[in-house]
Amino acid sequence: MLVILGFGMVLVFMVLIMTKRLSPAVALITVPTVFALFTGIGWGLGDAITPALKSLAPTMALLSFAIVYFGTMLDVGLFDPLVRGITRVCGTDPVKIVVGTAVLATVVSLDGDGSTTFIVVTSALLPIYLKMGLSPVVLTCVAGLANGTMNIIPWGGPTVRAAAALQVSATDVFVPMLPSLGAGLVVMLAFAWHLGVLERRRLTKVGGGEPSVNTSVLTTVSQDSLVSGMLDPQRETLRPRLFWFNAVLTVVVLVLLVVDVLPLYYVFMLGTALALIVNFPRPAAQLKQLTAHASSVLAVVSMVMAAAVLIGVLDGTGMVDAMSSWLVSVIPASMGPYLAVITGVLSIPMTFFISNDAFYYGMLPVLAQSAQGFGIEPVEMARASIIGQPFHLQSPLVPAILLLVTLAKVDLGDHHRKVLWRAAVVSLVMLAVGIVVGVIPWG
Repeated sequence: MLVILGFGMVLVFMVLIMTKRLSPAVALITVPTVFALFTGIGWGLGDAITPALKSLAPTMALLSFAIVYFGTMLDVGLFDPLVRGITRVCGTDPVKIVVGTAVLATVVSLDGDGSTTFIVVTSALLPIYLKMGLSPVVLTCVAGLANGTMNIIPWGGPTVRAAAALQVSATDVFVPMLPSLGAGLVVMLAFAWHLGVLERRRLTKVGGGEPSVNTSVLTTVSQDSLVSGMLDPQRETLRPRLFWFNAVLTVVVLVLLVVDVLPLYYVFMLGTALALIVNFPRPAAQLKQLTAHASSVLAVVSMVMAAAVLIGVLDGTGMVDAMSSWLVSVIPASMGPYLAVITGVLSIPMTFFISNDAFYYGMLPVLAQSAQGFGIEPVEMARASIIGQPFHLQSPLVPAILLLVTLAKVDLGDHHRKVLWRAAVVSLVMLAVGIVVGVIPWG
């Protein structure tokens, strides 16, 4: 019963947001609530959701102040030279802009934090997309694919979880997967190139011969505090004399994120405070700057809080454990020699439907224990388990992807329609290369 309810709940949620019957935040709250009632949890539902909400509190603080910080840096002009540089290199060619998005997202993803990657990419490139009339969904698709592919780096999280769960070295898990990572990045760049070609054709058709600037989009965007700063060189928030202060402060913030000596949310809280004090000394101006980005903060934080309902229901009702146990039980004994490959395939949907912690600490050890009887080493199972990360990063359970679609003003369902099948292809290519080079056993 819990298995049916668990998979049914996720399916109904996906259908509702992809068909735009409900907004993601509303669906995240109502769908799990309805399904939870059929488990008999009753008034215990609140007790199930509360721990999930508490666990997400640092994430909400991180996203809130990160949005304000990078929004402020955008307003004061820190990213203006970067935008001008990208424009000079890419010109007005949609293909170069989209491929450039993939390259930038890949490089920034080296810090292992999806939220930082998406903030930097949208801050730098969203104004160019809007100015050129390119679809912001293409931006979220390419950035999401790049970050998801890079998410197997050891300091990104999943690889460490897999290594810890099976008590193997993270280095032994990751290094042999470098050919797979390379292949995944090549496929991701190919998708970016193709999306750029499609956008070039669309804009050429609209412009009657060559890609043209979409002025109607510019008019609409001028009302959006998050991106308007990039589009108005005469804005009153511009602080050219403080460029180097803001640049150094941002570098320090990013370095602190990587070295991880302070909680990430506190880094952004402190960075935001310093940025406001120096760039906007008057309290009234500081308050104005905070409220200017309030709508963006509310949009992403509300979705993260709503996601706590889904997480709480999955965990608190026992759906996650039941779904994991059922999947393991339905694998025939004759498929035992192929458990590594099966684990790689399962990691694609399962890390989308349930959290990384639930998959790596709950499901993977059971699969690995069964696989040992067929001569498959734990480290090989760990490698297979990280295959699904390009797909996982698109899950509504991942706060970073909620931040990306919020900043880009893209509907989550539109993002899923464009990115999910491409993410699945990237994951399967990574799995195939892992099998070919012999780091993931096949039979």
